[in-house]
Amino acid sequence: MKHTSAGALGTLLLVAGLGLASGSYAAGTHEHEADAAHGHGAVTLQLNAGKKWETDAALRGSMAQIRRAVDASLPKIHDNKLPAAGYGALAAKVEGEVGNIVKNCKLEPKADAQLHLIVADLLAGAEQMAGKVKHTKRQDGAVKVVTALINYGKYFDDPKFTPLEH
Repeated sequence: MKHTSAGALGTLLLVAGLGLASGSYAAGTHEHEADAAHGHGAVTLQLNAGKKWETDAALRGSMAQIRRAVDASLPKIHDNKLPAAGYGALAAKVEGEVGNIVKNCKLEPKADAQLHLIVADLLAGAEQMAGKVKHTKRQDGAVKVVTALINYGKYFDDPKFTPLEH
């Protein structure tokens, strides 16, 4: 997910744009073959000819960090005992790791397009957990992040990634 925008501001703008996309991706934000990789219709997660998509070290590391943070908070989330500050901290962790993915992950264009779907869900969930989405529960944002993690495990080849038990 290496992008043409240079510097932290470009990364932050990209992350914000992906968060607003919520299930799609911000047009024109990366250097990959946008039209070919993204297609023209609704894009859904799919395997690479029946196999999981390749990953790189930056992606695997950040996804492991997100998984660890979510897993540590799950008991309180399930019991409706995670305070707003806890959701805010979890949202910040997700956003920070997504920023690392955006800055450092380099996948081939088709894998990158699939990853954008995961990233969009992670950011949409983080926004909800941070309390930035009106008329939604922070817990619903956590569910969105958990679902994105589950989908990452289903669609991306990361041998050390273990599914969350919830």
